[in-house]
Amino acid sequence: MPGLPAGHLLTMAKEKLVKSITSMEEDFAKWYTDVVIKAELIDYSSVKGCMIIRPYGYAIWENIQHIMDGMFKEAGHENVYMPLFIPESLLQKEKDHVEGFAPEVAWVTHGGNEELEERLCVRPTSETLFCDHFKNIVHSYRDLPKLYNQWCSVVRWEKTTRPFLRSREFLWQEGHTLHATAQEAKEETIRMLNIYARFAEEVLAMPVVKGQKTEKERFAGAEATYTIEALMHDGKALQSGTSHYFGDGFAKAFDIEYTDKDNVKIHPFQTSWGTTTRLIGAVIMTHGDDSGLVLPPAIAPIQAVLIPIASHKEGVMEKAAEVFTRLKAVCRAKMDDSDQSPGWKFAEYEMKGVPLRIELGPKDIEQNSCVVVRRDNGEKTVVSLDELETAIPALLTAVRDGLYNKALARRAAMTYDAHNLDEMKDIADHKPGFIRAMWCGDRACEDRLKETAGVTSRCVPFEQETIGDTCVCCGKKAVSMLYWGKAY
Repeated sequence: MPGLPAGHLLTMAKEKLVKSITSMEEDFAKWYTDVVIKAELIDYSSVKGCMIIRPYGYAIWENIQHIMDGMFKEAGHENVYMPLFIPESLLQKEKDHVEGFAPEVAWVTHGGNEELEERLCVRPTSETLFCDHFKNIVHSYRDLPKLYNQWCSVVRWEKTTRPFLRSREFLWQEGHTLHATAQEAKEETIRMLNIYARFAEEVLAMPVVKGQKTEKERFAGAEATYTIEALMHDGKALQSGTSHYFGDGFAKAFDIEYTDKDNVKIHPFQTSWGTTTRLIGAVIMTHGDDSGLVLPPAIAPIQAVLIPIASHKEGVMEKAAEVFTRLKAVCRAKMDDSDQSPGWKFAEYEMKGVPLRIELGPKDIEQNSCVVVRRDNGEKTVVSLDELETAIPALLTAVRDGLYNKALARRAAMTYDAHNLDEMKDIADHKPGFIRAMWCGDRACEDRLKETAGVTSRCVPFEQETIGDTCVCCGKKAVSMLYWGKAY
């Protein structure tokens, strides 16, 4: 725009983009929707309750998948693929399991114009398929353990949907393992939970609480369910990964047996564990701000964007091309040499959550340097071009650490202790966040807290603390401390 200095162009571009995103303080749900649309993560589909994951959103999922898949394989797991459809008779073999999923199941009743002899369920999860397969391939103790994982989509007919957080079809991984002993299976269940926690904290820069679900909240058909719980910017909890111990219940229901070293027939013990594209929603709501996405470097499709300044001036584009080549050797880099103004570009890549913005203009070139701006805190650093290959990876690490520490401090500030029902209600009504409180172990108290305070049990944390002797609800002797909260 002629006659306006570059600073005004930047301000105008940022205001235009930021105004298209509702402030999270004004309306968090609307802010979230604005971000996933404006940052081009998803588009709405003509199929109600289903989303189109656009290239930028899918690239984030690919990075999550790549890193997590490597962690699984390092732990000895192999990838397999099971059918999309499950015969109704197969699903019915495990009573608790089918009852838990019945309200969400989508059924196929016709093939072409012909009615099927047996309804087919569109997989909501694949325990029954894996069990049917294990029955055919496991016969001896030498066949164990089986450590499998599947990357696929599943369908659950949700009534209320929201992009990434809850949709009728979503992408996920589901691990399914079979073991000779209960102890091995229990150890596997916790091992995988720890892998999820490490991924959340080290890769996503998202602090989590590890713990066990109550009987009310555990997975249908499981003997024990373990979870990692994260706290979002608005103080709501988000279950971000679960790991289940099944005991030998599924093995008995599906007649899975193996012969041990003493030639005795034994039912093996089983686990399953999973995470989904919900993790993308978790990242958005943990790190995002009113300018849009803020992505942890490990999963960012673009880790550093190079923006030439005054690109029409002699030597700028030649130097930018040289710097870009060097950047690509140390990170996922992009150079934006389009005819958009620098201000527009700054705002655009802020909205897309790119961890580092690198500015290179004539004055920078004269001084053999560039300006690097961190997305997590806006901090600007002048970096010598001679130190580019070491400075950029170090700054990416600093962004990850900054995001994690900020989220950890926010969680600490939004975690409260309640000692009685009145305190629980007051905190739940006025202070969004986690609520730590003692519990007697009675399902009736768990139900009452949901009815009267609007909170659900998130988990019984592994790291127990005694913040009182009596149950927050009934006043009877407490058996454990729980994390409670409102949740997605």
